[in-house]
Amino acid sequence: MLQEKDMVNDYLAGLNASLTGYATYISESNNEELRQTLIQLRNQDETRQRTLYNYALQKGYYQPAAPAAQEVVQQVKTQLSSGQ
Repeated sequence: MLQEKDMVNDYLAGLNASLTGYATYISESNNEELRQTLIQLRNQDETRQRTLYNYALQKGYYQPAAPAAQEVVQQVKTQLSSGQ
């Protein structure tokens, strides 16, 4: 029997996978109506994912990674802004 923790983590994993898929489908869509529909669906899943993430965090079902050091954050920002 699945426990609530397992169901929540499984659903979170599924939502995260769908968000990755939406990014690909949106960027490759040539039909503007389809693209807008995919964007709406992605936005709904992002909201759902954040709500479930907060629930899992609150219940102790999910342990996020440790925060990155400020130097690492700055380095990534610099790399992304310079196009490297």
